[in-house]
Amino acid sequence: MNTIDIFIYILKGSGITLKLSLITIIFSIPLGVLIALGKVSTLKILNYILSAYTWCFRGTPLLLQIFFVYFGLPVFGIKFKPLTAASIAFVLNYSAYLAEIFRSGINSIDIGQFEAAKVLGMNYYQTMSLIILPQAVIRVFPPVCSEAINLIKDTALVSVIGIGELSRAAKEIVTRDFTITPFAAAAAIYLTITMFIVLIFRQLEKKYAIRS
Repeated sequence: MNTIDIFIYILKGSGITLKLSLITIIFSIPLGVLIALGKVSTLKILNYILSAYTWCFRGTPLLLQIFFVYFGLPVFGIKFKPLTAASIAFVLNYSAYLAEIFRSGINSIDIGQFEAAKVLGMNYYQTMSLIILPQAVIRVFPPVCSEAINLIKDTALVSVIGIGELSRAAKEIVTRDFTITPFAAAAAIYLTITMFIVLIFRQLEKKYAIRS
């Protein structure tokens, strides 16, 4: 297998990496926002439940969570295909991390803005959606960018349940052909993807910094 064939084969594996990352982003961001809103609410019981959720998923390894969803849940009669199981574990894990990021962003907004919204007659939903959340989202761009980069790298963990993502595809060729070229190709693809993520977030920061 020549270098071009190796690169093409690894690119096919990167499709799974990007698919899993996209699924995680689509579902974990809104879930993270909802959890953050719950944690800053005045409902103590809700706060306790959501704090336990974030503590559990941030305090245990993502790999263990993948194992639990794929190998553990079948014990209770709940079975998922590998990619579905991986997606569930990733969404639950990353929503917990993003929730804390969004919560910090919300808490960083000056209390005077809450009071001003109340004076204007805005309810809680209007205050959060129109005033607080837009500002909080802008402030958390850097940590969210870091989480997005971590997500791309963390997708390598799904190889343990037989999913042929980017790193697994590279490892298969290394094992078969006894060459390190696939690892270099995989590294180049990872770096390219993360570079695009950084560029996207930089553009977003510039765009919204000007508006604010």
